[in-house]
Amino acid sequence: MQHAVGSPLPPPHQPGQGPAAGWSPAAHHPGSHHPGAHQGSAPAPPAPGYPAPPPGPASPPHQASAPAAPDTTGHVPLPPGGPVAMPSAPPAAAGHDLAGTTLAVLLIGPAGAGKTSVAKYWADHRRIPTAHISLDDVREWVRSGFADPQSGWNDNSEAQYRLARRTCGFAARNFLANGISCILDDAVFPDRPVVGLGGWKRHVGPGLLPVVLLPGLEIVLERNAERSGNRRLSDDEVARIHGRMAGWYGSGLPIIDNSQLDIPQTAQILNDVLSRSIASPPQW
Repeated sequence: MQHAVGSPLPPPHQPGQGPAAGWSPAAHHPGSHHPGAHQGSAPAPPAPGYPAPPPGPASPPHQASAPAAPDTTGHVPLPPGGPVAMPSAPPAAAGHDLAGTTLAVLLIGPAGAGKTSVAKYWADHRRIPTAHISLDDVREWVRSGFADPQSGWNDNSEAQYRLARRTCGFAARNFLANGISCILDDAVFPDRPVVGLGGWKRHVGPGLLPVVLLPGLEIVLERNAERSGNRRLSDDEVARIHGRMAGWYGSGLPIIDNSQLDIPQTAQILNDVLSRSIASPPQW
């Protein structure tokens, strides 16, 4: 086939073989110079019908350790994410404004507690870069084969929850390693600490600060009624989840009852709670 422009494509590479015989750039463009080639690299084998070039002078020994050329590709190196350590307590931590402190926060609560709204507002109004990572958003990355627990809790739905938590943890560590705070939200049940709270601690690190958002049942039912799609639960399911969340009382974790609070007020109280948590970390 005749090509309009350029050289003919090389034949397919066969497994276990080098470049196909009879094809090399020199065969089609003898004497051509390739700007991207590195000087001092091993010479290419001569093309059929051309004599081998005489050997060039050996490179001086000091060139072997010459410094690498500066990276001009625009690539920005990123520090790798690792387990998140507890931030150091600022002076007068109980009344300290944390808007400029890099933090990892886990906001826990039942469906309809307002976790997502509060987390977004809190992240939006900080002085330093802050990311909001929602477990439900990551779970819903699965489009075909999504395991909806409302259709019945099974091994597949639990596996997708675990996978989403691990993915969120990886994302949080990477953000935090590069100076970006994170607030994650999840409905973690106190009667399943190994799966929920313990999993978050493993995925993010011991510096994760958990806070429970737990308004009254009637508030949760009202907010759930405003939802749509697979995030809207039945009233019975909401009541069951809310009842299980009551187990956080007495756990030692800070709890915010935002039944009578709007989103900005709840975010301000969240700041106060986090200040106290840094000064006296909860045992979990």
